[in-house]
Amino acid sequence: MIERILRRLRGDTLKLLVVAGIWLLIWGTVAPIGTLVWWLSQSAESLGLKKQEPRRLQASNPATAKSAKRTIDCYIVYLPGVGDFSANQLTAGEEFFLNRLEQLHPNCATVRDVFPYSVANKDLGGERFLAPLWKAAEKADGWFKTANVLIKIRNLWRFAIAADDRYGVVYGRGIAAAVVDRMNAVHPIPQSPEQPINLILLGTSGGVQVALGAVPYLHDRLPAKITVVSAGGAFDGEAGFNTVEQVYHLKGQRDWVEGIPRIVFSSRWSWTIGSPFNQAKQQGRFHFLESGNHTHDGDQGYFGQAIVDGTKITYAELTLQHVNQLPIWSIK
Repeated sequence: MIERILRRLRGDTLKLLVVAGIWLLIWGTVAPIGTLVWWLSQSAESLGLKKQEPRRLQASNPATAKSAKRTIDCYIVYLPGVGDFSANQLTAGEEFFLNRLEQLHPNCATVRDVFPYSVANKDLGGERFLAPLWKAAEKADGWFKTANVLIKIRNLWRFAIAADDRYGVVYGRGIAAAVVDRMNAVHPIPQSPEQPINLILLGTSGGVQVALGAVPYLHDRLPAKITVVSAGGAFDGEAGFNTVEQVYHLKGQRDWVEGIPRIVFSSRWSWTIGSPFNQAKQQGRFHFLESGNHTHDGDQGYFGQAIVDGTKITYAELTLQHVNQLPIWSIK
């Protein structure tokens, strides 16, 4: 079987895969350079090191006009998984999920245009040198559709940077700046509210690590109570856990990917009792919840549109039910 596969791959295709693999390994080792270059190009104001009045920006988010007519004291910031090419590449299930949350909680505005795999909040099409490669991988058809794994590998490197003690601080500040920027674009952020803003960072896969990494810097910049909601998220158990108010982690019964960080990161091990993650568990700030028969992604993932066996609801609706029942929608 293996011999037959190798025979079919022999030639230009195999060479292409080998070259791509080697190139991705080399690229991954230098990936942090882009983050550091971004850091050096920023001002103290943009990094939140110096107070400034947030600018009111034009947003691509279609919820902007609606939120302007409502009283907003809650923001839901969505950070997608590693398979995304850009911030506006949400699936129909993700759009349905966020639209329903807005309908159920009209005091909340949704932020849907933060790309967690770019410290500058630029999608892959904005990378001058590599944009043609990412666009080709994203649009590939047929057998070559598997080329989109290049996007996942590229974004996994960014996930690794966000979880790295050496670069995570820089990455977290950058994402926090992007979150504040897009929150203000959707609806002006109250500067002196009578009570804290209810800020819910909702993510899946690697987006949860990025969300947690941004928590300390969002805490410094905003008068907000910050909650992280994870739908099958991957995280290291270090970043953000000392600062975040609450973390709710939903795990599907068939989601094996979610379990990998629990093995890889020592701060997630039960016997490392002094880690931020285990301290949060002991203090009742981390909550583990079974979400149902979800897989990690796809039609039966947390935002999938397939029908759950034996029911009349989709997997996305099942996730919505669990999230809507969480005690996070009021901070009184």
